[in-house]
Amino acid sequence: MGSQLLGVLPGAYLGPIASALLVTGVSEGRAGLRAWRRRMTSFRVSWLWYAAVLVAVPAALTLSTAALSGTGPVLPSAAVLVAYLPGLVLQMVTTGLAEEPGWREFAMPRLQHRHGALRATLIVGPLWGAWHLPLFLTEWGGGPHVGLLEPVEFLATTVAFSVVMTWLFNRSGESMPLVMLLHTSVNNYFSTAWSEVFPSASSRTTAHAFLLASVTGAVILLVATRGRLGLREGRGGGVAKDLGGTPSAV
Repeated sequence: MGSQLLGVLPGAYLGPIASALLVTGVSEGRAGLRAWRRRMTSFRVSWLWYAAVLVAVPAALTLSTAALSGTGPVLPSAAVLVAYLPGLVLQMVTTGLAEEPGWREFAMPRLQHRHGALRATLIVGPLWGAWHLPLFLTEWGGGPHVGLLEPVEFLATTVAFSVVMTWLFNRSGESMPLVMLLHTSVNNYFSTAWSEVFPSASSRTTAHAFLLASVTGAVILLVATRGRLGLREGRGGGVAKDLGGTPSAV
């Protein structure tokens, strides 16, 4: 976590969130910034949504790890349970706030308005993953000796997980706090609890488990929503409404 705060975080804040604010301010002025703030502070969704995310993410990652490793989970220590929620809050302020205002708050509504939910997801997902690729040259990604498989697997994971993120974004009325919670719950589970829940699993299993859980969730949602991913008929994203546009049907 220390390397994240001192090394990665400053650059992260100069990336998606800074770019989103700058472009929004220049192109849309105060109206765009007000719409940005409205989505970023949209906490007023049912508490069941928050509870579902808090439970579903650890459950899905635990099940996928157990399936891949062939070992059952171990009950984590009291110290891990105590640290879990503070770690999640920290991740919300760091990773969630640094990234999601750019990917889901800025890019997704505009792309959905033009291309629909699925096509927008297939644009944002690879961009989101590619933005992380330089990290594979650092300790975070395995250093200069990392192979080709790891970044390819990571890109596949970001695309699949973006399907889940898009569905939650649309179904929650574009609630960015909830979307940020989904994103950071994954990071927090792996950094806080995973090694104690699966002490004998290899470190590479985290990547495989995340990919398996993401692909499974993506397939279920694509089938259940017929590819619409929660986007209502005749609506192409909140930004069109905010800017006075006429959303096209998907």
